[in-house]
Amino acid sequence: MDQSVTRDLQEQDRKFLVHPFTDHAQLRESGTHIVLEGRGCYFRDESGRDILDGLAGLWCVNVGYSSKAIARAVSEQLERLPYYPSFFNSTTEPAIRVAKFLAEKAPTRVNHTIFSNSGSEANETALKVIRAYWKLKGHASRKKVLSRTFSYHGVTLAAASLTGLPNCQQPFDLPLADFLHVPAPYAYGAKTELGENAYGEWCIDETRRMIADQGAETIAAFFVEPIQGAGGVIIPPAGYLRALRKLCRENDILFVADEVITAFGRLGDWFASNLWNLDPDIICVAKGLTSGYLPLSATMLCDEVAETILTSGYFAHGFTYSGHPVCAAAALANLEEIESLGLIQNVMNDLGPYFQRKLCDIVDHPAVAEVRGCGLIAAIELIPRGGRGALSPSSMLGLKAWSLIREEGAMVRGIRDLIAISPPLIISHQEIDKLFDCIRRGLDRLWE
Repeated sequence: MDQSVTRDLQEQDRKFLVHPFTDHAQLRESGTHIVLEGRGCYFRDESGRDILDGLAGLWCVNVGYSSKAIARAVSEQLERLPYYPSFFNSTTEPAIRVAKFLAEKAPTRVNHTIFSNSGSEANETALKVIRAYWKLKGHASRKKVLSRTFSYHGVTLAAASLTGLPNCQQPFDLPLADFLHVPAPYAYGAKTELGENAYGEWCIDETRRMIADQGAETIAAFFVEPIQGAGGVIIPPAGYLRALRKLCRENDILFVADEVITAFGRLGDWFASNLWNLDPDIICVAKGLTSGYLPLSATMLCDEVAETILTSGYFAHGFTYSGHPVCAAAALANLEEIESLGLIQNVMNDLGPYFQRKLCDIVDHPAVAEVRGCGLIAAIELIPRGGRGALSPSSMLGLKAWSLIREEGAMVRGIRDLIAISPPLIISHQEIDKLFDCIRRGLDRLWE
């Protein structure tokens, strides 16, 4: 892109566009990055450089950029029927077919889908369904909702109240009443002397105490990311999620799996709930549902919850774009491409293990304190020359490393003092090698 055009666009950006999750003072100083096009695992920015996308957009471009199958499906649907609502006893063919596909891949009991437009809306929908469910069951006192510290469930008022990240709550005087947070199994972040498994057990004990203190009869649901993504790629210790699920079942608390990041192949299965046998009552998905090509999310209900809601009369919830036919067409083409290319099996049997080996290799870097990962998702905890004791709230090594690694030719995500990685599922061994080479060079410069 011509430099004068870039400068003009950056100036218009400063004047007119409000960016999500951005420090606008810093943005005005540096100017926005403008992404022009993408192919495979790469995108090209305003400077003409091709950047290897080690974050799959925002944890979502599972099939990579510029899928011809998805583009063709979208184009054909736009020509045939660009829009019709799912209100008033109507729907369209793509929405039906996507709902059927999801039911076939989800855990056995989860067979019913409500479509919306984002992960935040999928979780918001789940919250409303849960309130309605308990009211219909004669337990309207069950209104409290549990989630965990370092969790991310979205940014609407209620979804942000679920979220366990202070920067998503404090500026907006959240959380709302009846949203409660229990400790996440983030042993590194807790600076505990306990090992990962022992700390996970302690977290379960704390959750049990919270339920007892609040009264199980007042708690409606527990929202759980199988892997806590935006909170720092927190990998559950062995047995932790099953113990959490058992605790919910013992107390008649609905178990909601927020699989906005983990569904559709990133861990080597269609759903983490299948991989770890979680048997959730509700699953929320988005991102990889369309590989980010168009906005679509889903709140998937187990048979009992769905039957209670669907037999109660008029269901007064939904959005203008719920089950939008063009978005659903993109989703169906995306899901069929994931299946036809064998991406899920490839992540489980080849790419995931290779990626995790490369992750382990970088542990020898002096700037690295810990690595953790599963399938094609990972985090690298960073430390300065003074060691972990020299870290402070202003260190922000993750953001510094993110900028340096981008300069080296790859995109990751900076979070506090760590970087997160989640490349497209189509990435090759050679591209994984390049990704970690860029990371290592960036960390070398961070360490200088």
